[in-house]
Amino acid sequence: MVEMKTDEIYQYLERIANLLRTDTRRSMVEKGLQPVQLEALHYLSHCNRYSDTPAGVADYLGLTKGTVSQTLGLMENIGMIEKLPDYKDRRVVHLQLTARGRKVIAETIPPKSLQLALDQMPGVEQDSILDVLDKLLRAMQVANQLRTFGVCKTCRHHRIEMDGRHRCALTGEFLENVDIDKICREHEVPV
Repeated sequence: MVEMKTDEIYQYLERIANLLRTDTRRSMVEKGLQPVQLEALHYLSHCNRYSDTPAGVADYLGLTKGTVSQTLGLMENIGMIEKLPDYKDRRVVHLQLTARGRKVIAETIPPKSLQLALDQMPGVEQDSILDVLDKLLRAMQVANQLRTFGVCKTCRHHRIEMDGRHRCALTGEFLENVDIDKICREHEVPV
């Protein structure tokens, strides 16, 4: 019988999360940002063209559309993001980081304390941590019936055509190489 270690695992994850938040807050204060603004910037720096919308940000952060709308408006006003119309559907707005937004992410994420700690660990240990965290994240998303927001190329809809091009079987559209390594709100785990 496997001994349940939920409380111990929670204690480690909670402490690590607190250390990361503390380090990140220091950077945010220097840049005049609120936590939700940095979270939105971080998400937008890693999502693909199907996910770079206000609805995608709201889903990913687990916030209301109203809260996200206000946050995005402020971020646009301070020059962190820009809104671009969709070339197929003018009702859809895409969000893109500006040079200033990309600079903030590059200077803030990952937090310095995490980078320093991981620099002291061999690559095989980092790979092991990644594997375990990936499994834990997926299990929690399934248990909570949440979207997976996985990397495009790991989705059940991702296809590689005979000519080597990538295509989303859900939308039928061909994918740019930059899209396949980014997270997507339509991601589904292969069965």
